[in-house]
Amino acid sequence: MSAVPAHVLAAFGWARARLTPIAIGLINETHRVEIEGDRFVLQRLHPVFAAEVNEDIDAITTHLAARGVVTPRLVRTLDGSRHVEDAEGRPWRALTFVEGRCLTELRTTALAHAAGAVAGRFTRATSDLEHRFSFTRSSVHDTAAHLAKLTRALRDHDPADDSTREARVLAEEILAHAADLPSLAGLPTRIVHGDLKVSNILFAHDRDEAVCLVDLDTMAHGTIATEMGDALRSWTNPKGEDDTRGAVDPGLFGAAIEGYLSETRDLLAPREIESFVDGLETIALELSARFCLDAFDDRYFGWDAQKYPSRRAHNAVRARSQLSLARSARTLRPELEQIVARLR
Repeated sequence: MSAVPAHVLAAFGWARARLTPIAIGLINETHRVEIEGDRFVLQRLHPVFAAEVNEDIDAITTHLAARGVVTPRLVRTLDGSRHVEDAEGRPWRALTFVEGRCLTELRTTALAHAAGAVAGRFTRATSDLEHRFSFTRSSVHDTAAHLAKLTRALRDHDPADDSTREARVLAEEILAHAADLPSLAGLPTRIVHGDLKVSNILFAHDRDEAVCLVDLDTMAHGTIATEMGDALRSWTNPKGEDDTRGAVDPGLFGAAIEGYLSETRDLLAPREIESFVDGLETIALELSARFCLDAFDDRYFGWDAQKYPSRRAHNAVRARSQLSLARSARTLRPELEQIVARLR
């Protein structure tokens, strides 16, 4: 966590605020702000995000709120700006605080259903929105591009380097699995959240209900296959990303699909619904490749220094977990496709 510069706090009128770091995210640095009985979220954006992303968040959350969907809203500075830059040119932005609990894995079908329903409300609410994005990250779910990067890393890193030995073994296994990945080509695009992992959903404290989606920097135009593939690879693996025995739980899978379709069944084309299983396997493997690449490069994802000796070690575990999950999705494909067919 970086110290929050005084001029950043002053820009929002928060010079006397109490700050509490929030460390659950992997990318942006996040602080909870408490001042005069009010709470806000203050974030320093990771270098992969340009300040223009705040224009998209402002526009889309305004639309969501108008449709009655609970969402964090952008907080302007005292002079009306959407962000303020620090001495390194990095943007800091503020959002309204939404009360809720954050989870790192789902262990009950009730929570999985709730996650699906809140994602479905986002899909429905944005289905009539025409928006040209000011900022999007290129190749976020370009699986072929991520696999190509991993191929280059495997080729370019010194085989005698002990620090990347595990990454090399993992890379070979990931690329072998990728040889038989299903195709996600030709699907329609919609406005998507872009990162529907469990920790990007706020749940109510006292009941199995999802309140809203958070971490909105990844919103973009994308397919339901990648949107729900990313969601399902997170929601249906109760072991979480830090267990190398990742596996799809069919019960959680069915509950999540049922929750999502309860809000979107009439919106989606049949081929979008049929893509859920393909998306799950593909995005699990894609994320495995991304974690494995960081086990080579040691530079992108945040990591838990209390549990792991290095970023590389933590991301090797995450890569192994997602590879195990992709293998599980492939093994369980007939059962998962039957669940989708029954619920559609």
